[in-house]
Amino acid sequence: MFRTALPFAAVLTLLLAACTSSPSSANDPAAADAAAPAQTTAPVADASKRCDAANAQSAIGQTASQEVVDKVVADSGSGSSRVIKPGQAVTMDFREDRVNIEVDAANVVTAVRCG
Repeated sequence: MFRTALPFAAVLTLLLAACTSSPSSANDPAAADAAAPAQTTAPVADASKRCDAANAQSAIGQTASQEVVDKVVADSGSGSSRVIKPGQAVTMDFREDRVNIEVDAANVVTAVRCG
């Protein structure tokens, strides 16, 4: 029993060691950046910006074209935005610099909210 368990334990140890990062890459920002996956979410443009959706309510009823979205961002003072379509999954995190533009199936703005 011991003879079969020893090679298994050795292989398991090697597999687990391969899953950990090396200390040199943990301390080297260039190595960490090379190993990091591409960023898929928009970075916070300016954390000092705060959304005020009251100033952008005029977009309701308009088609959510790029010009309308840009105007909502400018009018609300937001640092970022997202257009939310019906049934679309979104994160529930609250970001005070983001404006949410909700649209219907015809891409018409139905609500403008911060978060």
